[in-house]
Amino acid sequence: MLQAVVDSGGYAQAAEKLHRSQSSVSYTIARLQEQVGVPLLVIEGRKAQLTETGTALLRRSRRLVDDALELEKLAGNLADGWEPEVRLVVDAAFPVDSLMSALKMFAPISRGTRVQLQEVVLSGAEEALEDGSADLAVGAEVPAGFLGDALLEIEFVAVAHAEHPLHHLGRAVTANDLRREIQVVIRDSGLYRKKDVGWLGAEYRWTVTSIDTAVTTVCSGLGFGWLPRHQIREAVSRGIVKALPMRAGGVRKAYLYLIFGRREKVGPATQQLAESLRRAVGGDPGLV
Repeated sequence: MLQAVVDSGGYAQAAEKLHRSQSSVSYTIARLQEQVGVPLLVIEGRKAQLTETGTALLRRSRRLVDDALELEKLAGNLADGWEPEVRLVVDAAFPVDSLMSALKMFAPISRGTRVQLQEVVLSGAEEALEDGSADLAVGAEVPAGFLGDALLEIEFVAVAHAEHPLHHLGRAVTANDLRREIQVVIRDSGLYRKKDVGWLGAEYRWTVTSIDTAVTTVCSGLGFGWLPRHQIREAVSRGIVKALPMRAGGVRKAYLYLIFGRREKVGPATQQLAESLRRAVGGDPGLV
């Protein structure tokens, strides 16, 4: 009521705004001042003006009222079935720009739902789904017992630093050529069914834990590797790395799937986040 009196400019206006009688408003403000023990409002002409104490109290009260309204709104959302949290597990090959775009779309419609994001590699998404630690996942494989929709296709390109010896052979690169060089390999983040994906014929390897580190390693000239095209685009445009002139197998393709943790119990927040991910990649699976 104090806020209404101040914002409306007087008791009568506040009463009209709150659909209360003016005497009810006056009585409530009088009780409030009595409880505080100091005047909060003074009447100057026909307007109610805040005292210094009233100004300090009103400033704090606005925050408290906003918090109370937010809490009430959250309680209503939870009662409607909105989840307090969505656990999202995403394969590291998923484009970061698309992920951020999806989260930005979801934020204004989230109704207070938190997103717990975990990035994984290879079998990490499958394990998160199977052990129940993911409500929604973007992964390279759909585990048995789950249903997944193709989200997008990603190209992994065999690349090396522009000055790497493999670029100076003067001919197409063969598997025998690769075996003599250092291959940069990304370690599977899964714990129980680690996977080896792609060509792994090199005698020497640098094994790293993330795609970003793999890109940095290759850009530093420490080896060759198959890396997502969208994550090396800038390095290629700057001439730091080049696609290897492979005789065969220079490009491999993989789908990423959008998978619900428990499709029969999918809440509205999880559904909205899934739709945001679809929209972020254009709605249909396509080549990145």
